[in-house]
Amino acid sequence: MRLIDSTSAAAIAPLPSLQVSYAEGTAADLLAQPGILALIGFGPAQGDPDDPRFVRVGLEPTEAGRFEVWRGGQPVRCGRHGALRWSSDGNYLFFAIEIDEAAVGGIEAAAEQAYAAVCQLIATHRFADGGPGHILRLWNYMDAINEGRGDDERYRHFCCGRARGLDPAARNGYSAATAIGRRDGKRVLQVYGLAAREEGVAIENPRQVSAWSYPRQYGPVAPTFARATRTPAGQLLVSGTASVVGHQSRHAGDTLAQLDETLRNLDSLLVAAGPCIAARGINAALLKVYLREPAEAAAVEQRLRRHLADPVGLLILLGDICRSDLRIEIDGIQG
Repeated sequence: MRLIDSTSAAAIAPLPSLQVSYAEGTAADLLAQPGILALIGFGPAQGDPDDPRFVRVGLEPTEAGRFEVWRGGQPVRCGRHGALRWSSDGNYLFFAIEIDEAAVGGIEAAAEQAYAAVCQLIATHRFADGGPGHILRLWNYMDAINEGRGDDERYRHFCCGRARGLDPAARNGYSAATAIGRRDGKRVLQVYGLAAREEGVAIENPRQVSAWSYPRQYGPVAPTFARATRTPAGQLLVSGTASVVGHQSRHAGDTLAQLDETLRNLDSLLVAAGPCIAARGINAALLKVYLREPAEAAAVEQRLRRHLADPVGLLILLGDICRSDLRIEIDGIQG
């Protein structure tokens, strides 16, 4: 497979920022707007369009009817290659794949197959400058992420498969990522992400052990992601961040205390990313909050709005965190 963008490689400008927002409307109407690179819906399917740029994640939102919209430049091209879907504006590449676990032998094999397909796409797609791209950010959603005990937990099997599916070149610099459990009973692994024609910079949080260095107690293969990616356009793509200090979970059973610890981790991460990003603060980020308990949504939103004052965007989704003792996780896109 070799996908080449029609944009001229001559006189390539600096990488522009990716415009990301939450919007209301119908999926069809939003996709009809110019420059739409990706559209992500949440909750049960509602007559969704058959468009390579569209993904629906089966996490129930506390506020229905909102989509996450990625806007790139024009023109945007899109297509399919087997189970993998993609769209590109010459600067950025959106990709998505869904693998039926039963068809390949389980979550571990599904993760290996999904990541092998993604790495092949990144290696063969050609951007506006004629070169291959670089993964900046990944999202992973699966049913029953905490099912199973010890090393038999589904998340640990996912981590093993993901590590095998990653191209060796990708292992030299992990990107930001999120892994969250759906509760829809559909054993289908969803992976989608963002790549660009220029390489990002992995950012680690000084308050936390890097995920790939976690000790053996967290599984036979450590999670392979960076705490954030700083893009060449100066945006910060923040990984799923929770109440973890060092490598240990904190404040078991107390969601609001975990939220406060998570916010301290986010503040620390912004400082580590550099003064320009730190100056903008977390208020400048589009945030997704993943929450285990629906009854705690109002209290969590109230605490967040008090801390953030006036966030760019906030979406609360009901789902399971990759560690069973964690009750809340936050990811985001700043800038």
